Amino acid sequence: MTQGSMNGRAALVTGAADGVGQGIATRFAEAGGAVIVADYDLAKGLETTERLRKLGGTAEFVHCDVSRREAVVAAVDATVDRFGAIDVLVNNAYRGRGLHRIEDKSDDIFEDAMRVCLYAAKWSMEAAMPHMRARRWGRIINVCSLNGVNAHMGSADYNVGKEALRSYTRSAAREWARHGICANIICPAAKSAAFRAFEAMQPEVAAASSGANPMGRMGDPAEDIGGVALFLASDDARYLTGNTLFVDGGAHINGVAWAPDLDSLSAPA
Repeated sequence: MTQGSMNGRAALVTGAADGVGQGIATRFAEAGGAVIVADYDLAKGLETTERLRKLGGTAEFVHCDVSRREAVVAAVDATVDRFGAIDVLVNNAYRGRGLHRIEDKSDDIFEDAMRVCLYAAKWSMEAAMPHMRARRWGRIINVCSLNGVNAHMGSADYNVGKEALRSYTRSAAREWARHGICANIICPAAKSAAFRAFEAMQPEVAAASSGANPMGRMGDPAEDIGGVALFLASDDARYLTGNTLFVDGGAHINGVAWAPDLDSLSAPA
């Protein structure tokens, strides 16, 4: 199923310059897809785009700040302009504001989380939907998080934003199924950029979290997460919609150790 499964398909992946987004974009390109690498980080975005091309894929970079509606819509338009369609949309981008107790998180922090989690996906999905509807084929893959499902400490803003996105995705799946559009959610456990940053801050907690995983490790963004996204983007997933796939080595079954020392962290910016 993997080899050539994206031939003739055009995908937009936000937050594709690193971590899970990069892993998904890599698998899409390897499978013959044309990929728009959308990211706020110009240097890493261009580097990832060149890497995909060296793998034999078709890739273009679009500088995108997902907190701005016009930038998100422009990324969708760029996908259609450059590749003639947008068949697959992956909403993955996020910018963190750090781990802090609920009482230390301002309204601004929560509003920002909702903007980059929920509204960014809402804007891109609304812009992509008419193109998918016209072709009666579309795949939407929204990356959410076990943080929200398991109510991890220190990230209430992120938890709320990702759970809102999960609900929105299910609503879109219900309403758009008749147009041949499938919308699903991946909740990954992977060595993402955010996890690597946390690992640097609190290595003991990160190690405990990885060790508590039933498979004893955090996932690889390309090999473990990207492969599932590739399946969801394929014709084989045509009867699968509105689902949450926990691509986490079984971490969701009983939960994992996640109790960071919030008192040791600096005040939120």
